Amino acid sequence: MTVTNALSHADLMDRTYRHQRLIYDITRRYYLLGRDRLLRDLAPPPGARVLEIACGTGRNLARVKALYPGCELFGLDISEEMLRSARTKLGSQARLVQADATDFDANALFGTDGFDRVVLSYSLSMIPDWQRALRLAAAQVRPGGALHVVDFGQQDGLPPWFRSLLNTWLARFHVTPRTGLEAQLRELADQQNGTLRFEHLYRSYAQLGILTRSN
Repeated sequence: MTVTNALSHADLMDRTYRHQRLIYDITRRYYLLGRDRLLRDLAPPPGARVLEIACGTGRNLARVKALYPGCELFGLDISEEMLRSARTKLGSQARLVQADATDFDANALFGTDGFDRVVLSYSLSMIPDWQRALRLAAAQVRPGGALHVVDFGQQDGLPPWFRSLLNTWLARFHVTPRTGLEAQLRELADQQNGTLRFEHLYRSYAQLGILTRSN
């Protein structure tokens, strides 16, 4: 992704969420299904470093703090508007920076070369070059750590009318479910000599993957 494209995507996200961020957590709780399941599955070791890429309003990081109080929290997002909400919510409890999920240097941003848990929650469906973002996310995982991903699925088990309505609604927010997510995660797991647990949730409304890196 070029710098121009990255900046234009940042502008698009800022325009989309400049006002939406104020009601984002209230409204998205009804259809961003599987997020709390992902957080329960994190099970980080004591003192773990947890990074959320495309952290949005900081909702997930706040819940990680409540569930696992000993963790160090890190977050990045391309939208400065969303980070305004995240900074208000988290204060000094997390280190938050503006950055592109497809092109960032965690060591330069946070002074660390890896994380015990990396989270991508309903973000790949909004990132144009999502495969690159996924590869970069996997590269941040320390040996023995894990990448946790949840996003929209293909809704194969849902009525056609519901699928049509849902995808029309999602398109308004520049969201596209990623059909190749499982295959991409399996390829990354093979490259890292790791393991993958992948599930289709709620009749394929959502898809959830955990890529665990070998020690």
